This record gives sequence, structure tokens and C-alpha cells, in this order.
Amino acid sequence: MQGTMQGDVDAVVIGRNEGARLGAAIAALRADVRRVVYVDSASRDDSVAVARAAGADAVVALAPPLSAARARNAGLQALADDPPEFVQLVDGDCVLVPGWIGAGRAALSARGDLAAVFGRVREEAPEATVYNRMQDHEWATVVARGDSFTGVFLGRYAPLLAAGGFRADLIAGEEGEFCDRLRAAGWEVAPLARDMATHDLNMQRLGAFWRRAVRAGHAFAQVGALTGAWRAERLRAWLWAAVLPLVALAALSVAPAAALSVAPAAALAVAPSAAQAGAAHFINWLGPEAMRQPARGF
Repeated sequence: MQGTMQGDVDAVVIGRNEGARLGAAIAALRADVRRVVYVDSASRDDSVAVARAAGADAVVALAPPLSAARARNAGLQALADDPPEFVQLVDGDCVLVPGWIGAGRAALSARGDLAAVFGRVREEAPEATVYNRMQDHEWATVVARGDSFTGVFLGRYAPLLAAGGFRADLIAGEEGEFCDRLRAAGWEVAPLARDMATHDLNMQRLGAFWRRAVRAGHAFAQVGALTGAWRAERLRAWLWAAVLPLVALAALSVAPAAALSVAPAAALAVAPSAAQAGAAHFINWLGPEAMRQPARGF
């Protein structure tokens, strides 16, 4: 044991087909935590061997159905035999920055009403692709909004379990729903104005982006139906997916020639502002879970 906080901080790392990046995620934890539990979601690569080699104290194999929520819950339950005061949750494609756990632990200790704290995540290679660049921008909005952590945060173990953990039937969007339940139980979550981790999105293809967008849309609908959350986002989805196409079809039926002549100019006029709005509010449409690679995500 090398750190000074290992006696009351454990870590849960989840992953699927993360490979070498998983080793970096676990290695970054070892100096600051007592135990590392890795939950593997049916990886087809050598993730389990990588986790053990990097210093994971326990490996939990998650059986289908697979989801990030179920994986995190399994990791939390694996710590129940000797529960810590604090637990750091980490996705297998993220690496904590030095000093984060110490700062987060100090913040939690200073405020008895805090169940969890989270900080700024940065993409390892934001300039590599447009998807990486957008995601790097959106990590900043998570801290700016401050109402919900993502899959990476430091929390008090007992209230996380007492609140029931992550809702296991949600395929995405489980973090915000969990934060709502924590607040309903009298707890708060808070962002810290400091870096927390780096993230390796490495998204190269439009197809990967599209599949994650579809998955996030499912989360908007499912969580919205359960809790009423994301009302504005769901209304925008209806606007773009239903209302505007119907208006366009109506215009074509009434005056097809005029509609066709106006459409290209309208698209060019809207494109710059639409692109800017999409970048500025990207997480509202997709969320961090939506940005996982298909082969690595749930």
C-alpha cells in the first residue's frame, strides 16, 4: 500500500473489450485505493487477463443482459463484505488524474450532505476526430451543469447502496436517474472545479456515432417515461423527427416546385446555427454513455 487513503477508499472499474486501456485505468488507481474490483461484461478480448495483471483484487464476470448499470451494481455488491467509506467508480476507458481521489475525498469529508463528487473529464485525443472533439467539449458541460455525475465519480458507499444503486433496467441514462433518487433521499451531488480523468473515446465512424445516438434516444424515452426527465430534449426529438418532416411533406403536397426550390437554401441557412447548437448542447442529445464505441460499450 503506497497511498495514505487506501483504508477507506475502494474502486469499481467496469468494462467490455477495453484491452490495454483497461490496464491503464486500473494502474492509475492502485496508489490511492485499498481494493480494485473489475466487472467484466462478456469481453471477447483479453480484458480479464489485463485487469488481473494491472492489479485488480477481484474480477466479477457479468452475465447477460449486459448494461453499465448492472455492471456498476455488481461491483458495489462485491465490496459489501468489507464496505469502504468511499468508492471510486471508473469506466474502463478512463484514467484518473493524479490527486483526484485525494481532492474528492476531502470535498466529501468537508460536506456531510454530499453523496458524490465529480470533476472534469478530458478526451485523450480531442483533435483526432470530430466525434472526439465534440465529446471533449461536452465533458465540460457535465461540470458546468453540475446536476448529475457520469459513470466516473467518487461517492460515499453507504448512501449509494441505501438508495438502491443504479436502476438495472435502464440501458443508458441511469446516472441522472440515480442522482435524482439520491436527492430525493436528502443527499446532494456536486462538481469540483478540477480535472478528474482522461477518456479514450477513439470514435472513428459515423456508424458508431449513429448507433450510440439511437441508444441515447432510447434512454431519453425510457427515463422520461419513468420520471418525466429530459422534457425539453424529448420535445426537440419530436420536433426534428416528426413535426418538421410532416410540415415538409405538407409543403410538397401543396406546392412541390416551390418547396423543392426553397429546401436547399433553407438547409444551407440553417446548417451553421444547427451545427453550433448541436455542439453546444451535444450531451443533451447523446450523453456520455452514448459516446461509447459499439465494440466496447454495453
